[in-house]
Amino acid sequence: MSRIGKQPVALPDGVTATISGQTLEVKGPKATKSFTATDDVTLTLEDGQITVTPRGKSKRARQQWGMTRTVVANLVHGSNAMFKKELEIRGVGYRAQLQGNVIKLNLGLSHDVDFQIPDGVTVTAPKPTELIVEGTDKQLVGQVAANIRDWRPPEPYKGKGIRYKDEYIFQKEGKKK
Repeated sequence: MSRIGKQPVALPDGVTATISGQTLEVKGPKATKSFTATDDVTLTLEDGQITVTPRGKSKRARQQWGMTRTVVANLVHGSNAMFKKELEIRGVGYRAQLQGNVIKLNLGLSHDVDFQIPDGVTVTAPKPTELIVEGTDKQLVGQVAANIRDWRPPEPYKGKGIRYKDEYIFQKEGKKK
């Protein structure tokens, strides 16, 4: 039994949902999102709550049950509020600048990295060493933050690189003579 799948998703004030077949459409103040569930689960809308139930006892139906409930919860949250990932840049001379729809990253490479920001995501740089990635799609926000981090992941000796705000990097000890 899926512990996550059992829980219904409550619709907050200002968010409406409609179900037609296997397609769920969620409208909120921030965005309108839709999701098509697989045939292994059933979506129902009752009393301002969306419930997901498996259609059988197969392994695939049980897998889709929890995953579909999580996707529905993310749709509801994203239509009402923004998802946010905060990145921190550490290192001498490492910095980021916003130039329109492009982030210019100076990361100690032989060249500057120009990162194109995709549609549906907004990136702000309150400081040259901080980036905030926001959007209504949780998967897209996380993927953009991961793509930016991939240019210079934090290294374990000095901790230089791009890291998530609350990420802990285990520091290794250097060579000894």
